[in-house]
Amino acid sequence: MAIFGKPQYSTVTIKKKDIPKDVWTKCPKTNEIIYNRVLKENLMVVPNSDYHFPLDARTRIASLLDEDSFMESDQQIQSLDPLNFTATAKYKEKLKQNQKKTNETDTVICGRGTIQGQPVHIAVMDFRFMGASLGSAAGEKITRTIENGCKKKEPVIIVSASGGARMQEGILSLMQLAKTSAALAKLAQLKIPYISILTNPTMAGVMASFASLGDVILAEPEALIGFAGPRVIKETTQQDLPKGFQTSEFLLEHGLIDKIVHRHEMRETLARLLQALYPPKSAS
Repeated sequence: MAIFGKPQYSTVTIKKKDIPKDVWTKCPKTNEIIYNRVLKENLMVVPNSDYHFPLDARTRIASLLDEDSFMESDQQIQSLDPLNFTATAKYKEKLKQNQKKTNETDTVICGRGTIQGQPVHIAVMDFRFMGASLGSAAGEKITRTIENGCKKKEPVIIVSASGGARMQEGILSLMQLAKTSAALAKLAQLKIPYISILTNPTMAGVMASFASLGDVILAEPEALIGFAGPRVIKETTQQDLPKGFQTSEFLLEHGLIDKIVHRHEMRETLARLLQALYPPKSAS
């Protein structure tokens, strides 16, 4: 018998544990991996890099308004399919899919609430719903929000996040750009403030209409803001674009927006602006 025999190995099979989905998210800015739970607790802002992920409309409303002050309006308004639009999928089916995915009827949530006791009318776009594209329902809801501000003589805040007009509604979508802008003109005639908040991304027809018409225009850090996308502009002009072109920082430097505000500081900033622009009558 050999003194030194071959060692006896046994094969052990280790099963890879199932890793639950939606546990981690990678920061596009630093490639840092972060728990989704931590992100949600931090209003979808990466703590180390301050990168701002998109935020759903209801969470944003809760972060801006006084607790239990929000009263939603016009929730029943939904987009139809007046053009019977069909491409890779029928428009009606796409609406149902997005309604199921987001548990919302359309891309904007509107209503009235208070910020440190100051009444405001607010409309917040939700990018999860068809890229927050502006259709006739969303345009009607935003217009009614502005009109409610006119009736009650109270300030209006619109938080924009959109890829632009909703192609499935054609010219009916483009009409919303003029309709919302006309409503804001009436608000301006009454000397009632309108604060526009631009988030990532705010593009195309939305930026060309109500998003750019604020008495004060705020933006979140590093938000993509513009009309056509950078790639389209570069291919059209055949020129290299400036570094950071169409970011909120670039637009602040060139005078298109008034201030860049961190998401955690937005509520306090709005409270100060409202107090300065439209102080309560008892305090005036």
